[in-house]
Amino acid sequence: MWKKIHCLAIVLIYLLTAHSVCAWDPELKSDSFLLSPDWQGEVIGAHRFHTAGPKETLMELARDKMLGYTNVKNANPGIDPWFPSPGQVVLLPYSSILPIEANPGITINLAELRLYYIWEENGRFRARTYPVGIGTEGTESPLGQFAILSKIENPTWTVPLSIRKERPESPASVPPGPSNPLGKFWMGFSRGGFGVHGTNIPLGVGRRVSHGCLRLYAQDIQDLFSRAAIGTPLQIINNPIKVGRKNDILFLEVHRDLQENDDELKKEIVRQARVLNWSGTLDWDGIERILKENRGIPFPISFAAEQHSSNL
Repeated sequence: MWKKIHCLAIVLIYLLTAHSVCAWDPELKSDSFLLSPDWQGEVIGAHRFHTAGPKETLMELARDKMLGYTNVKNANPGIDPWFPSPGQVVLLPYSSILPIEANPGITINLAELRLYYIWEENGRFRARTYPVGIGTEGTESPLGQFAILSKIENPTWTVPLSIRKERPESPASVPPGPSNPLGKFWMGFSRGGFGVHGTNIPLGVGRRVSHGCLRLYAQDIQDLFSRAAIGTPLQIINNPIKVGRKNDILFLEVHRDLQENDDELKKEIVRQARVLNWSGTLDWDGIERILKENRGIPFPISFAAEQHSSNL
């Protein structure tokens, strides 16, 4: 038993390694290279910590640390998001699991409010993760397979008719500048007018606030714009369950809206574990706890596969 506890402690220490702050993760180029050609479900990035200051909300902290607000709030269930006590230690959730559906190009998982970009460099694959604001109820972001069709720097925003009906005072268009909700960069991916873009309201990143488009922080969209060419594949999924594997240990990351059926979520866990060729046992007590807590960070749910017989 002590050997198992020690193993999990080492893994958690690795995931909680502190680094300086940047606009994306992994921060260092050397850390952004995926470890294996078969990188489905790879655990990337490293959590960090922050000591809350006076009158510092989690929404402001998320913006300052370039994280999504919802991700920060869910990762810290014991902290009041509007009135953290000065001195409280806040976990900054920079570590995540690559969705098993992820392919080279852009993958956006609406359930976790994150965008993943995977590309090949010198014969190896690299990955970066960016928090993203998505469509709200009634104006949801679309699901499916797309591609980057256009890239525009300093775009003009043509106000959709649906918004002009909601807000009759809205102009027909907004020129480039600080009042433009598209920010400085636009990457269109559908002929229906959807795109990935910046924002002039950074507090909306990591929340369900848009009319269907995907909002990134200014630093993030500038970085992505410089890397993703026209024609880059883009897929949008909505999977609250992510299973990953690192150092022969299986991890689970949950981003549920609490309306999903637990039995269906458990079936999805088993399915993804099989995709990853896991042949060990699963810690179902731990899985129950992770599903209930819904913190949106990777937790180990098993031990080395060779130590156990198959029990999926």
